[in-house]
Amino acid sequence: MVKTIIFDLDDTLLWDKKSVATAFEKTCKEVEGQIDVEATRLESAVREMARKLYATYDTYAFTQMIGINPFEGLWGTFDDAGEGFKKMNAMISEYQRSAWTEGLVKLGIRDAELGEKLSKRFIEHRKQSPFVYDETFSVLDRLKGKYQLVLLTNGAPSLQYTKLDAVPELSTYFDEIIISGDFGIGKPDATIFQHVLSLTDTKANEALMVGDNLLTDILGAASINIKTVWINREGNGPHPDIIPVYEIDHLEKLFDIIEKIRGHH
Repeated sequence: MVKTIIFDLDDTLLWDKKSVATAFEKTCKEVEGQIDVEATRLESAVREMARKLYATYDTYAFTQMIGINPFEGLWGTFDDAGEGFKKMNAMISEYQRSAWTEGLVKLGIRDAELGEKLSKRFIEHRKQSPFVYDETFSVLDRLKGKYQLVLLTNGAPSLQYTKLDAVPELSTYFDEIIISGDFGIGKPDATIFQHVLSLTDTKANEALMVGDNLLTDILGAASINIKTVWINREGNGPHPDIIPVYEIDHLEKLFDIIEKIRGHH
């Protein structure tokens, strides 16, 4: 029987990719008239520079362990407790400025002042662009009260709570909210999944993990025998080594899976 359902946050319940894309689009469009560059070209240059630069800081190993991606780095403050976050907090505004400034340079525009201005505009636009999938609330409504619901998200507590605060009703559905930056290590590490089980007094075979990321959500849950549901909205191809137990392209299809598991008992 399923007793506890564990949900990932970004790109499972919240449409983070769309929020980032919207922030980029709005920021880049603002300067399209001032500089002779298409917004889409500026966006891809900044995305590329952000990925490259992010990996050059000595905080990179920490961000990999906690699970904080370069685009979260572009708008977070990381004023969280702990040594790793202190280091991130110290370098983050330089990284944010540099990603935009270097993105412009890549397109032949040397203007540090504009780079700094755009980095700040991006932060504002990202904060104003929360998106939730259409079915998120109706699915959670049907599950609430019948199952223990856990939100298990990689990231910095400050940033993940900023995302949750932008959609205040979302937090109210969950019995537990676990953020990797609080716990000290992120998915796919087995210990954070074991932590969920002990916190909720759940056996592995009573839990279900729902997430969009094969390398974190599915791999991690499978490593301690939690049944996995891969939400694959974009129709991505399979991974040769990471095979989810179930695959769906829409959250509503979760109910069919719960029925199927119930039928096996």
